[in-house]
Amino acid sequence: MPEPGSKKYDTRRARLRKDAESDGVSDQDANDQANETLQRDSQRRSRGPRTERGRGPKSERGESER
Repeated sequence: MPEPGSKKYDTRRARLRKDAESDGVSDQDANDQANETLQRDSQRRSRGPRTERGRGPKSERGESER
């Protein structure tokens, strides 16, 4: 499941933009519509770091994460 900023996310957004533009939506509106569609999809939302290392240095983590 791609996350914002990943190559898969960008590829999916580009496809959605192209589909919207072919349906007659302006370029800017197609971009906004594609971003909104991807952000609404709950499967594509970031679930946060998956490993201890992904949460950053121990000294910079919040108390609830230790």
